[in-house]
Amino acid sequence: MTILCLNAGSSSLKFAMFAADAEITLHGHGKIENIGDTPHLLAWDGSNRLTLERRWETGTQTHETLLGALLEMLEGELGADLSGVGHRVVHGGDRYTAPVTVDAAVLKDLDTLCPLAPLHQPHNLAGIRAVALHRPGLPQIACFDTAFHQTQSETARRFALPRRFEAQGVRRYGFHGLSYEYIVRQLRSDERQAAAGRVIAAHLGNGASLCAMRDGRSMDTTMGFTALDGLVMGTRCGTIDAGVLLYLMQQGMDDAAIEHLLYSQSGLLGVSGLSNDMRTLLASDDPHAAEAVALFVYRIVRETGGLAASLGGLDRFVFTGGIGENAAEIRARVAAGLGWLGAEIDPDANARGAQIISTPASRVQLCVVATDEERMIAMHTADLLKG
Repeated sequence: MTILCLNAGSSSLKFAMFAADAEITLHGHGKIENIGDTPHLLAWDGSNRLTLERRWETGTQTHETLLGALLEMLEGELGADLSGVGHRVVHGGDRYTAPVTVDAAVLKDLDTLCPLAPLHQPHNLAGIRAVALHRPGLPQIACFDTAFHQTQSETARRFALPRRFEAQGVRRYGFHGLSYEYIVRQLRSDERQAAAGRVIAAHLGNGASLCAMRDGRSMDTTMGFTALDGLVMGTRCGTIDAGVLLYLMQQGMDDAAIEHLLYSQSGLLGVSGLSNDMRTLLASDDPHAAEAVALFVYRIVRETGGLAASLGGLDRFVFTGGIGENAAEIRARVAAGLGWLGAEIDPDANARGAQIISTPASRVQLCVVATDEERMIAMHTADLLKG
């Protein structure tokens, strides 16, 4: 069984191909970037050896045509015999609490959620439609970033607004669920049963969030109604006083301008005025870059305090995502900020990127666990195709 996993964005298409037999084995992965400008395809095999590269002329290709070309290359040049396609779909609302096989009715239902994730959902669904167009008989599975958080209490998910808005779907959903679900599986594979107890996982990348888990179930998270909420991110602002948005509207900014500001011009990029890339900021001697990094860390520590309160304490803190897995300096600064919880980092283990980076005396175990959302999608897709 060969499974293709797709993550379709506004200007990019990430993909991975897995063999799903007794185990899930990566056969290859890649991406198409700069869609809408000069699309560029790069693909690597399971050993990270470059196997395909292709460029297209400016403005000549759409997501639909590029996905058709990708399918032809995977099947032709790489000899893939696809059994199904698994898609990352950001929003499943309250109805979709587990992966689902996509048919016309499901696709129509998911369309109604586009206003809740306008910068992600339409592109996710466009990928499903493109596959259906090019390979109409190929089974497709939608896997939802919101599904993992369905175990949260009604209190944790509710806004203090009139109930008629909640009936319209205005509530906290949470995101990065596929990443957190994978982290739980990795922790459970540890003979020490590391997923048990009170765990906060920090998915830190261009998009960033925290998730409070008890015995592997989501109890609370920093992202809410949209993927804007919570931590400072690469270009997203995180939590902001709603009065600021009212002020901006009163100053003449329309909804499109505010949306662009909050999603694309804020966060690390907005504060530093330099970059949304943490590597660039850590290497810079610009004081604004240092301020952006300090704010990023401060908000992680502050939000961890709130989530620890919701759990009634903290046993384990997990770093994951591009920054969490690779930026030892950020891990060290966060750990220092969590000293009041009893966290104590081992500098040597942290520098090596060991799985456990806390000292034996630390009351909170600090871990680094690599996430793999594509593999999680492949697992779900294989389960549905088999059963």
